[in-house]
Amino acid sequence: MQFVDEVKIFVRSGDGGAGCVSFRREKFVPFGGPNGGDGGRGGDVIIEADRGLSTLLDMKQRPHQKAERGRHGMGKDRHGASGDDLVIHLPVGTLVKDAETGDVLADLDQHGQRMVILKGGRGGQGNARFMTSTNRTPRFAQPGEPGEERWLRLELKLLADVGLLGMPSVGKSSLIAKVSAARPKIADYPFTTLVPNLGVVLYKDYRSFVIADIPGLIEGAHEGAGLGHRFLRHVERTRLLVHLLDPCRPPASDSLADYDAINRELALFDPELAGKPQIVVVNKIDRTDVKDLLPQIRQTFTERGVHVFPISAATGEGIPELLDEIAKYLWQE
Repeated sequence: MQFVDEVKIFVRSGDGGAGCVSFRREKFVPFGGPNGGDGGRGGDVIIEADRGLSTLLDMKQRPHQKAERGRHGMGKDRHGASGDDLVIHLPVGTLVKDAETGDVLADLDQHGQRMVILKGGRGGQGNARFMTSTNRTPRFAQPGEPGEERWLRLELKLLADVGLLGMPSVGKSSLIAKVSAARPKIADYPFTTLVPNLGVVLYKDYRSFVIADIPGLIEGAHEGAGLGHRFLRHVERTRLLVHLLDPCRPPASDSLADYDAINRELALFDPELAGKPQIVVVNKIDRTDVKDLLPQIRQTFTERGVHVFPISAATGEGIPELLDEIAKYLWQE
């Protein structure tokens, strides 16, 4: 399934049905009267959060949607039927904005959450409503009110407790595959991950948390370098960031420089995101060259007041200790 996390759609509520102009014409009824029914109400446009969805692909394929219009009134005092509401099902975590003003209309962060975005037009009254003692034969009825219309911008932000950050090829996908049932693509070239991945980590005492792996960042991502920073919105809702480092990432890199570069990109995207708590992890300690560099890396980060957790996503070394540290943040143990 194609992952789509941002889309623009046009929605319109239903028009109200027109009232009817009609008169009784029955045998043996010499003085009839108006009996035109009212028009039906137009359908509303409703958005609803659905945890069974994980992408906005359906909205991309149907960018124009309209609720049903109300039926017109009829003679014999028959009212028109109301139009069916248009219910748009969206993934949990979708932010709904007015495309023209940028105003946030809804933040769907809970399953089943519903909101009426546009009200349907009211149906017009039939001529039976306008009969008075001085106007026994009204020959007019109200037209139905038109529906409302609006362009919406939908932005999906995945709901996760922990977000994985790091340069390309530092082992984020390998880590999420090791600690959860997620099976992202893993390969030995940069930008293997092109869309965010979610995994559920089963921890002790039947507790669990959701971890998100986003595509790798590089310096200049805020200006569009690499895959840019458009996927960073998926870790905005997280409570904790796990920052992965690979001291031997080709070309030869400086872990502290990589750490600073990623944090600069976070700050440029959203200062609040840069202020989230982070756990710094040195990956691939199963390699001899990484183990040799580990004491120096620890000393460098200790001078910054940052504790480093060494792990190997390939062998599982250090991962139980990392999960324990994550649990301390999430559940304040």
